[in-house]
Amino acid sequence: MASYKTTVIETLDGRLVNGSAHKTSHRCARSSLTGSRGRTTVLRSRARALNVSARLATDKRNTSPAAPRTRLDKSVKLADPIPQAGIDRATELMQTGRLFRFDIDPTEVDEVSNCEMEVAQYTGFSYAVGMNSCGSAIFLALKAMGVQPGDKVLSNAFTFTAVPSAIVHASGEPVYVDCEENYTLDLEDLERKMQSSGAKWLVVSHMRGKLSDMDGIAALCEKYQVRFMEDCAHSLGVLWDGKHSGHHGEIACISAQSYKLINSGEGGFALTNNDDLAAKLIMFTGAYEKLYHKHALRPEDEVFESIKRKQIPPNYSMRMTNVTAACIYPQIATIEERVERYNRRYEKVESELNAIPHISVPKQLHQVRPCCDTIQFNLKGLDLEQTEAFIGECEAHGVKLDIFGHVTNARNFRNWTYAEVPEDCTKTEEIIKFAVDCRLPAVFEDKDFDVLCQVIRESMEAVTTAPHVN
Repeated sequence: MASYKTTVIETLDGRLVNGSAHKTSHRCARSSLTGSRGRTTVLRSRARALNVSARLATDKRNTSPAAPRTRLDKSVKLADPIPQAGIDRATELMQTGRLFRFDIDPTEVDEVSNCEMEVAQYTGFSYAVGMNSCGSAIFLALKAMGVQPGDKVLSNAFTFTAVPSAIVHASGEPVYVDCEENYTLDLEDLERKMQSSGAKWLVVSHMRGKLSDMDGIAALCEKYQVRFMEDCAHSLGVLWDGKHSGHHGEIACISAQSYKLINSGEGGFALTNNDDLAAKLIMFTGAYEKLYHKHALRPEDEVFESIKRKQIPPNYSMRMTNVTAACIYPQIATIEERVERYNRRYEKVESELNAIPHISVPKQLHQVRPCCDTIQFNLKGLDLEQTEAFIGECEAHGVKLDIFGHVTNARNFRNWTYAEVPEDCTKTEEIIKFAVDCRLPAVFEDKDFDVLCQVIRESMEAVTTAPHVN
């Protein structure tokens, strides 16, 4: 009789998926969690994870009758749909061919300008400048503030790769600051790095909408004469003491990428209350000659001309298109309604997950009114092998979770090899090894979240009740 074992398949992104019983065959590959420094192949970690998952499968076969496992049949990666008004307007623009924001008559206001005015009004800023991405907005914000080649720029060790990439794009040198268990900046480490690096610039990234102690950061920046801006890609709709996020820094940057609160596929805005910065941002995006006149929301002409008399700014051609703005525009009016719905559902999911052993959902600071379109939690009391097995169990039952510290994750600073990789952020490294990310799609019904939580519960039970081999 043929011998059978359960094959645990490693997907291209390094995740484990439990397969059904197959003839004896299995494979080991590199460790998929970052615990080591560098890219040395670690077979022992993989072998242990395979052992855990194989034992899970064996236990299932030996249990009679087997308890049915819950499965989620919808993807947690679903993006918010574009409202019909946005689809209709984008189609109309495509039919006319007038996609370029400056392709308008002198008496008209272009689609991007209308969008900029709505975003500025909602967030409480004097100016909003539409761009082709939030990464472009961060890059141009650094250039507008005056970052010079070789300048050191402080930023989060835990964020998305687009943030340090923008710093490098602006010819700056990133200096990374540790995070706390709630994923916000460690202010003690921030002060140490301010002192040790001598950096005079800071990009505060509100990763997954988690606002750091902004009053404390502002005080430190004043103490050490550090100028700063805010990456609000994830914090549209998030308030600090009743005021929209982004107002502590000189410039705030928001995103309209598909997995954000406003979805246009790709896009972003730089927000500011400063006339000089707004004029530079407008010209940097591509308002050459006197095309700044076609921005409906802009400073006075003399602000632009004064800058140009000193030096004509470079044209980086990072404008937002009218089609992008058409997709965004109708979504702005519904932000508060959607925030309320997101937060109501989040509270239920948070309560369910916190009731599961080995799971802890960090709290935001009391000054924050969040916008919870995603949820993050820390795994407690599990080792790396159990963590891998847990992620594999969830994915095998329809819930795709991500570990921020996964070796392929773009939020793992070990992958930011385009700049010097820090060796003094071990606190962050230990946190993200066990930090889990999960989207809460707007298109889900309440019952879908019940299923999602049950899959996570059953997966944790399967992993933590399986015999563990050291």
